[in-house]
Amino acid sequence: MGMVTIVMTTYNGEKYVSEQIESILSSSYQDIQLWIYDDGSKDDTVSILKAYEKRYPEKIRVHQNAINRGVTLNFLQAVCQTTSDFIMFSDQDDVWKPEKIALTLKRMRHMESQRGNDTPLAVFTDAVVVDQDLHVIHDSFFQSGHLNPKHTDLPHLLMENKLIGCTVMINSALRRILQSHRLPKEAKYHDWWLALVATSFGNIGFVSAGTLLYRQHSNNVVGNTGFFAYVKNRITSLQTQKQSLLALQRQAAEFGIIYQNLLNEDKQRIITQFASLDKEGVIRRRILIIRYGFFKTGILRNIGLMLII
Repeated sequence: MGMVTIVMTTYNGEKYVSEQIESILSSSYQDIQLWIYDDGSKDDTVSILKAYEKRYPEKIRVHQNAINRGVTLNFLQAVCQTTSDFIMFSDQDDVWKPEKIALTLKRMRHMESQRGNDTPLAVFTDAVVVDQDLHVIHDSFFQSGHLNPKHTDLPHLLMENKLIGCTVMINSALRRILQSHRLPKEAKYHDWWLALVATSFGNIGFVSAGTLLYRQHSNNVVGNTGFFAYVKNRITSLQTQKQSLLALQRQAAEFGIIYQNLLNEDKQRIITQFASLDKEGVIRRRILIIRYGFFKTGILRNIGLMLII
């Protein structure tokens, strides 16, 4: 079926990382290798990782970064070091279900059979939201956040990410695009950047099953806050949301620059229009959002968008 390289990044993850590694090693699909990139942990994370590397030398490889790269760059640089047919991404604090890899790979194989393995592809799944003790908060990440995982066209993804990084698999064709161009400085998150690459040059698939326990705790870099908490946060921090939108425009602008030699004319125009929204007048901005479909998920989110834009 093909080797799957699982890229895990760690930083001060001693509390949960063993449980995560054990869940990956217990996967039903065993043609795997786990490459772990530690970003300068100050706790016992590295000693835990080294112990696993010693126990499973054929499966696990541990790398310690010389400098702290941050989670986004750490993941993207790690991807570029892989050589396998498929790459998955793992956080340090979740728990994978035994069938996670097999289910995701099945969908990826189906997509490659239709599109060809030279087409850049990404597959992502749902996740079960749990608390720090693995008690279920919600059976579906997407339902709990009122998010639509099917809106993975370029205009939607420029405005709102849908992919949960710890559920994502990409193929080698997508990795080759990353490897052949400089890595971004303005990318919000690695999964968001990979989603933009996949939708611009290939395709994205979704598996509705919750394939992992997505642990929520006080140290999450990115987590699930729930829909109503999201709405409250947006209402009380309009200025912050304006800055966030500008950051998305910078991400889009850099994407257009890095991949200008690959983007077709239509996609380049979509990206350029999104990246320059702040340079347009108030009415014109709203017209462009409607015309190109630069929307978030749901009526409330889009009402909020129209208020801050």
